[in-house]
Amino acid sequence: MKTYISILRGINVSGHRLIKMDALRKMYEGLGFQNTTTYLQSGNVIFRHKTTKPEILAQTISRQIQKDFDYDVPVLVLSTETLKKIIDNNPFGSNKDNTFLYTTFLFSSPGKYENDAISAKQMKDEEIVITDKVVYLYCPGGYGKSKLSNHFIETKLKVVATTRNWKTTNELLKIGLQSS
Repeated sequence: MKTYISILRGINVSGHRLIKMDALRKMYEGLGFQNTTTYLQSGNVIFRHKTTKPEILAQTISRQIQKDFDYDVPVLVLSTETLKKIIDNNPFGSNKDNTFLYTTFLFSSPGKYENDAISAKQMKDEEIVITDKVVYLYCPGGYGKSKLSNHFIETKLKVVATTRNWKTTNELLKIGLQSS
């Protein structure tokens, strides 16, 4: 058995695509996943399952959400090892206030993109680092005021993505490691 973290995009946002976490947890258990735990209302689920490719698990979960809730929801599945690497590779280290750090998880590697178009949207003191798996954001003015929104990143990188604050990202790993 291996521990995985699934991150759903776009549920329970502004009253749209509402899924109660208890119902979501039960759906995961119905798929045969074990030690299923949800975190917050934004679609973070930690579970154990036999070692399988994360992409296959993501497709299985997405299909079941479509079937049970009638929502087309992109799902990203990471192993605890992958999430730990993402956290360990934070390019900002301890030099920044974690309150203003965000991780935008990419569902696929970005192709060619115009870095200048992205840099042009940065507000004063904001920083952005783009990798194949995540975009690390530092938004000292607050994420809600930043122009480097999830939608903007998806549009510029031509990928599906979902963003979590640094505290949530770390808590998902902590729960995942406790489940192992």
